[in-house]
Amino acid sequence: MSDQTRRPHPPGITPDDAARIDIIGLTKRFLTPKGEVFTAINDVTLTVEPGQFCAIVGPTGCGKSTTLAQVSGLEHPSAGSVSVGGQIVDGITDGVSYMFQADSLFPWKTVLGNVMIGPVLLGTAKAEATTLAMDWLRRVGLSGFEDRYPHQLSGGMRKRVAMAAALINRPRILLMDEPFGALDVQTKAIMQTELLQLWEELRPSVLFITHDLDEAVALSDRVVIMTTSPGTVKNVFDIDLPRPRGDVQQIRHEERFLELQGQIWESLRDEVTRAYAQTAGVAA
Repeated sequence: MSDQTRRPHPPGITPDDAARIDIIGLTKRFLTPKGEVFTAINDVTLTVEPGQFCAIVGPTGCGKSTTLAQVSGLEHPSAGSVSVGGQIVDGITDGVSYMFQADSLFPWKTVLGNVMIGPVLLGTAKAEATTLAMDWLRRVGLSGFEDRYPHQLSGGMRKRVAMAAALINRPRILLMDEPFGALDVQTKAIMQTELLQLWEELRPSVLFITHDLDEAVALSDRVVIMTTSPGTVKNVFDIDLPRPRGDVQQIRHEERFLELQGQIWESLRDEVTRAYAQTAGVAA
């Protein structure tokens, strides 16, 4: 299977429709170690249009990662539904790549081996998978590091490997759970700019979780605010900054960026304050 070859879409579903995410009345409950029912998210309803970059922000513990897990099919809803491309998610979702906060590279594989594993699992011949992986390492600026192992790389370089591995199969959906959260400010800005450039080329639909409000505004077409646990959608803000956006560091000084950031913070601040009060045992 070549880099341009895509698996067939379900009958009646166009390539664009296949990248649409519909979350309707999504609720997820867990049993605590004490046997009590804990509701992580409650009645979450959200649509991500094909090719849209959507960021989700909210206080710690509001269910952002839980929402991504439902879209990926790694977990199943307690109530409500998730559809991708018009198909209800009832298992691992086809055509989806997931980039986690923690390094998810195989430590015993080289950089090249980590990036080419996706095409290999899809049945691509090893020689072709190697060529594809070499090209993606070039795109993320890691040519010459093919034979290194993850422990021999910096944090930023490991994230570049993870990003190449997530994008090499040209996913229709890209799920990103605080992928740059552990990076220093300078490296994070570089990675954000690189992500935007690659996204502009491939245009998958993106659900991007972050605690960094500036990051959310700089990258996204839409920012979703989730409430304190149990998480649900509080507000949705459309980000009308023009694309392509170029260097994210420059975007953050633009007047419209500052206006949007201020509006979103007004909505988010109460939820962050409430979540802090809950964890500190203080009445909100």
